[in-house]
Amino acid sequence: MTPEGSILSGEGLHKHYGRTPALDGADFSIHPGEVVAVLGPSGSGKSTLLHCLAGIVRPDSGSVRYDGRELTTLPDAERSALRRSDFGFVFQFGQLVPELTCLENVALPLRLNGVKRKAAETTAREWLARLEVDDVHGKRPGEISGGQGQRVAVARALAGHPRVLFADEPTGALDSLNGERVMTLLADAARDTHAAVVLVTHESRVAAYSDREITVRDGRVKEPLAGL
Repeated sequence: MTPEGSILSGEGLHKHYGRTPALDGADFSIHPGEVVAVLGPSGSGKSTLLHCLAGIVRPDSGSVRYDGRELTTLPDAERSALRRSDFGFVFQFGQLVPELTCLENVALPLRLNGVKRKAAETTAREWLARLEVDDVHGKRPGEISGGQGQRVAVARALAGHPRVLFADEPTGALDSLNGERVMTLLADAARDTHAAVVLVTHESRVAAYSDREITVRDGRVKEPLAGL
């Protein structure tokens, strides 16, 4: 059963890679506009949980429901379309397309969804300005700093107004000052657009930007005790 009011949930998720269990009955839920930090040491299963929730990989068993739809039974093409239209992604190293300018990178998801070039680039410019990197719009990723590149990646993730944003170690390649600025901009922009944010991190300073924290250990999700 989907937790009341949640936009995305996972229940009883199991995932093995060979004989190694990555998830062992994990449960998760998130509400619109909520930022949930998923904490845990390397190898705990937190990135696998994100990938299952985002429909990137199928769990071996269990249920993933998004807005009332069961993701685990959707064909690959429908899950891919959903990731383009409803989900946004920010990864540790940005994964910008090196051959495109920063403006073209931010506009790319919109263009893939059929938005005309002029309208897509207008929206892209607005998001670059919002993330405080409007001055790099004509540069390519190799010509800007890591902090600037990650802000461009956040702008790209949010430009399509996703209902769920998946951020996997979004500050892992940045120094503390740049990391804090990226997280401030990401969290504020997501809350303003009422997007839910699944924030995978191993850093408590990054998790501090969330509304709620959960911990993944040995493939299971543990919530903190109330009042602690």
